[in-house]
This record gives sequence, structure tokens and C-alpha cells, in this order.
Amino acid sequence: MTIGDLRRAVEGRVLGLGDDGFDEARRAWNLTIEQPVAAVVEAEHAGDVAALVRYARRSGLTVTAQAGGHDPSGDVEGVILLRTGRLDGLRVSARERVARAGAGVNWGRVLAEAGPQGLTGPAGSSPVVNVTGYTLGGGLSWFGRRYGWASDGVRAFDAVDADGERVRVTGASDPQLFWGLRGGGGDFALVTSLEFDLHPAPSLYGGRVVWRGARSGEVFEAFRGITEAAPPELTVWFNRFAFPGAPPMAGLDLTYLGDPREGAALVRAIDGIGDVVSDDRGPVAVAGLGGITAEPTAPSSSVARAELLTGLDEGLATEPIGPLISIQVRHLGGALAETGAGASGTLREPYLLQMLGVGPTADAVAAARATQDRLAERFGAVIAGRKPYTLLNPAESAADAFPEPVLSRLRALKRSRDPHGVFRANHPVLG
Repeated sequence: MTIGDLRRAVEGRVLGLGDDGFDEARRAWNLTIEQPVAAVVEAEHAGDVAALVRYARRSGLTVTAQAGGHDPSGDVEGVILLRTGRLDGLRVSARERVARAGAGVNWGRVLAEAGPQGLTGPAGSSPVVNVTGYTLGGGLSWFGRRYGWASDGVRAFDAVDADGERVRVTGASDPQLFWGLRGGGGDFALVTSLEFDLHPAPSLYGGRVVWRGARSGEVFEAFRGITEAAPPELTVWFNRFAFPGAPPMAGLDLTYLGDPREGAALVRAIDGIGDVVSDDRGPVAVAGLGGITAEPTAPSSSVARAELLTGLDEGLATEPIGPLISIQVRHLGGALAETGAGASGTLREPYLLQMLGVGPTADAVAAARATQDRLAERFGAVIAGRKPYTLLNPAESAADAFPEPVLSRLRALKRSRDPHGVFRANHPVLG
């Protein structure tokens, strides 16, 4: 490959090693992860994506796609990194309750468009996460307990196949590829836009409550009781925080897809817990969903690990978590436990544990991973042994996410649709 040939193949900006701006262009959102790519292509439009794929196919090269790179694997040495940020078209139809989002659109934009029309999309906790990457990995939404995986609501994908042909993928046009793209990752085609269902949201209730760490056990027991009886419209997450220089704290994040008075009544069990540090519960605008957890909206260094849980362990409220800055237990169940329409399948585990550290130095990364290992061993009796594909970390693979029959089907799909390895997903199914 020569950079000159690549620049002639596409209209968008192309950067290679030594070019001004190359290091910034290849940088992932998670600054802990290096991305040793051979070149970066910033596509101007879907035609650019098709041209890039044809070039890569002729040249025996591999392409990986990212809008931002929130959860990168770093397994990109020598590949071409396709940046999709300029594929930023967005259309929201209130009448059809559907959104059409380009591969560069993030959830904050979708919610800002849908909310004033009384609708919401299946967004997660961060407004800056890319819609396409999130959905290709399945997508665990605030409203997953009510509507299932985000990928279950996809109506169609516009994509480029391994021959560089632009295709529209639906359940009718290509049921096998449609199944694989709904939760199986980006190993089979490059998605340039997608259409997905929106859901009624005439009113929402939610927010975050934080207590002093001494109340962690009481908060955890309230969380247990609330989630045992929660309707699918209610989602509650338990948190413990250990920020540097701050005292330990415990918290609950929650949303209720319905009347705020009903939502407040469903979580009344927490009202009597003392030592409240902050409580911002109340009616929430759809566009405000991304502010509940107050996650960083700028690139940062992080070390994450997720584990599906078969139940709750008391130690989740008491076990020391330092030097991690937080652990979170998310309530799942509801529609997620029903048979999924795509490769994401059924998520029968009722809870999800997420453990987060910061990684500005190699020593900090090593300490965070060691603590995550220790906690995983401590909670081994309730750890399911698999995890959602969308939350895999760089040390994990697709085999950690999918049951063997699903993984075998995904691998067969990869071999048939991309036999020359033009595409590389964040976590390849053949890896």
C-alpha cells in the first residue's frame, strides 16, 4: 500500500505515519489503548466507504471502522482505520416511530431529536457513544428491560459488503447477514447507516442518588428489594465510588419509562436511608438521559471489565474496591431475558457487574486489572462465565461472549461473506 494510491481511491482525508495529525486521528476514545494502524481514512460519504473497501480488497488489506473508539481492542496493527464521523445524517420520523442514523451519529443527537416528539431511542448511559457501533454489539439500553437489546429494534442496515458493493440489509433481503449484524459485531460488512425503532416516552422519571459509603449495605439491600419486584419500565443500577481524594460513596442510578409519580413510588424504599450526599431524582427530559450517570464526554484513560451475574452477593456492597474508581451492578431481566431477534440472543442473567479503573500509567493499568481479577474471583459463585459482546475488553474475545452454537454460526457467516478478511471487527469472531 502507498498513501498516494489510497488518497486517489477516496475523496475523504487520508493520513499515514509521519503525516501531521496522524497520531490524533488514530487515537481511540479510551486513551489507554494504542492503535498501531497503517493509515486513517475519514470517509466523506458512503461512496467513500465502498471505494475504500474495493481498494482494500484489491490490495489484500484489512479495514476496521470506528466513529470514536469507546471500547477498542487495540488489535489493529497494520490495518486501515476508517473513521465514520462525517456520515452524520439523521432523520427522525414521529409518525413511523423510526430513526435513520448515519454511522457517525451519537446517541445524544438522536435523543435530542426524538425527545421533543415524545419518543426515545434505546440509548445507553453515555450521550457521546456512537449509535452504530453500540447497536452492532447488541446495545444495553436504559430501556432494555422493556424493549430488549437495541439491536432487536433495527429495521434495516445500509452497508458495504466485502466486494465493495453497497447493499441494504433487512430480514427479507438477507436474513443471515441481518441476524449477524444485530449483535454479532462489524466483522461481516461496513455499516454506513441504520434504521431502528423509537419508543413512546411521553414522560420519564429518573436521576442519581448518592449516599456516604457507610450506607452502602442499606442501599444495596434496597436495590435488591426494588429489583426483585421491578416492572420492566423501571431500571435501577447500584454503584460504589472510590474517587481519589474523596470519601467512599454509594449510589443508585434509575430511570422509569412512565409517570414520575409512579416512578417515585416504585423506589420509595430508598427514601428513608440517611446520609444523602445528593439526590437529583425527578422528571427527566429524553435528551437528559445522558446526564444521569455524568460519564466523561471527553476522551480519557480507563480500564474496564464486565461480568454477568446469576445473582447478588453481599460482598458487592462491602468488598474493598480500590484502586478502582467504581463498580456498578445493573439490573437486567425483563425483555432482555426473552429470545432476542439477532445474534445477541437471550440474556438470562439478571444482573451485570461493571468494574472501572483509570489507566494514565502502566502501573495504574496493572493495579486496576489485578483488582478486577481479585473481585472476579471473590464473586465467582455468582459470575456466569460469559459477558456481553459490547462490553468485552482488550484481553477478551468473541468466544467469551457467545454460546458455541451462536459463535459457530457467526464464524460460518464470516467465512462466507468475507473470505479474504477485508473487515476486522473490534473483537473478530475468528480471533
